[in-house]
Amino acid sequence: MSEFRTIRMPMSREDARSLRAGDMILVDGEIVITAGLPTVQRLVACAEEGRDPPFPLDGGSLLHLGSYSQDTADGGLEILYMNPTTSTRFNRLMPGLIRHFGLTAVGGKGGLDAGCVAAMKEVGCVYLSFLGGGAPLHSAAIEAVRDVAYSDLVAHYRLVRLAVRGLGPLTVGIDAHGNSLFETLQDQAQDRMPAILAQLAKDRAAAGG
Repeated sequence: MSEFRTIRMPMSREDARSLRAGDMILVDGEIVITAGLPTVQRLVACAEEGRDPPFPLDGGSLLHLGSYSQDTADGGLEILYMNPTTSTRFNRLMPGLIRHFGLTAVGGKGGLDAGCVAAMKEVGCVYLSFLGGGAPLHSAAIEAVRDVAYSDLVAHYRLVRLAVRGLGPLTVGIDAHGNSLFETLQDQAQDRMPAILAQLAKDRAAAGG
């Protein structure tokens, strides 16, 4: 896997700005994850009310990953597997978090909207796209659970700080310069739509004849 660049997390601002949409990377270091909308809403409240989050997020990551886990007898958390959730669920909340905490990396699956892209460009933050259904691959990269917060929530909604090694390969879906693979794909699909519709009409006409 030497063809992939390895990025240390928390990602530096310089590393974030050096990446381009379409780059593929591996990740070592510490990441912060949650799949929970209530969790992200609590972080927004922290930002709006000037309270510290359960553990530091400044200059760090907030990845939309679910940790399907079980509590251990010693009060810890054992992660059984980890998989991305759809980031667009968080579109409304992410711009404020990206700006307030100066996040350098967000991610999940499906991308984020134009408001989020603007905040990412302003701050210097990338969106990392995770392979949907790649739970065995993602889970194998987990080295340790460092911190767990909001334990009143179900396991995959909790805020979790993980140590990982070789997490990926991940695709830079949106870079810190405002370039988005998701927007490009959408534009390409729209450009092709007239030809697709014309072909469908032709096929239907032929079938009806």
